[in-house]
Amino acid sequence: MQLTAEPVIYGLIFIGVLVLVEGVYLVAFGKSISLNSKVNRRLEMLDKGGNREQVLEQLRKEMQQHMKSQSIPLYSLLADKAQKAAIAFTPRQLIMLMGGLAGVAFVGLSVGTTADVPIRAVASVVIGVAAVYMWVNQKAKKRLAMIQEQLPDAIELMVRSLRVGHPFSSAVQIVAKEVEDPLATEFGIIADESAYGRDLGEAIKEMAERLDMQDMRFLAVAVTIQQQSGGNLAEILAGLSQVIRARFRLFRRVKAITAEAQWSGKFLSGFPLGCLGMILASDPGYYDEVLDHPYFIPACFVVGIMLALNLFVMRMLTNIKV
Repeated sequence: MQLTAEPVIYGLIFIGVLVLVEGVYLVAFGKSISLNSKVNRRLEMLDKGGNREQVLEQLRKEMQQHMKSQSIPLYSLLADKAQKAAIAFTPRQLIMLMGGLAGVAFVGLSVGTTADVPIRAVASVVIGVAAVYMWVNQKAKKRLAMIQEQLPDAIELMVRSLRVGHPFSSAVQIVAKEVEDPLATEFGIIADESAYGRDLGEAIKEMAERLDMQDMRFLAVAVTIQQQSGGNLAEILAGLSQVIRARFRLFRRVKAITAEAQWSGKFLSGFPLGCLGMILASDPGYYDEVLDHPYFIPACFVVGIMLALNLFVMRMLTNIKV
């Protein structure tokens, strides 16, 4: 029994597959769907000749398609993240992408390793599914963070619109035109739904539940209460904007305070694995003398469990609820 550099090859193949996902996405849909786009995607679709109803239907289809496919085996683990990330890939395309990436990983493992075929097959499937899941999860986190950061500015823009005499529906339309994506497209959908007769409070509430954002729920509650009881909506939203900014600053402060502990836990768990990879890459036979020892395999399991517990405990200690 001899240890080799195969674990390093597995890691490199996984990283390559993860990068390949992003490349396929950009090639398939272009930079117009990127979160960094300065152009409102909804307005861009309208400029390309689509009418308002068609654009609304297309955007709503993209945002709802993943939750409708939760019955697909294993896809339920990905559906919620894909919905929040507003991934343009359909569920079928994502599943096909997982299969294609698993095939790429299998070829890479066949070339770079000497593992048995069943092991390569299982590892390939794990790499393909995990790469897509991590990519979608990263997209969802990035998109929600951008929406959370844009929301106070959008509310203040609505406040200024209300104070100069615009109705709330017009204030929503102004936000949909003036701010950047991803929030602009979300509010554009609300504006279009309102134009076709849907209640604004209900549309905002649905968006808040779909994105699972507490600040958006506050906005939905404020609009609904004002519609039912009356009052100065501009003053209500101005106060809400201040509350959201204060919460955002508090979140950032907590994140900064706990960052050192979080990265310490990741480093302490990752450093032994990194050292192991470097040792196996430089000297594949380093552990040959102890491989046959009866305590070697149990010790490996103990070390792995301790590293996982380190990450879990550090995450619990730094996961401060605000």
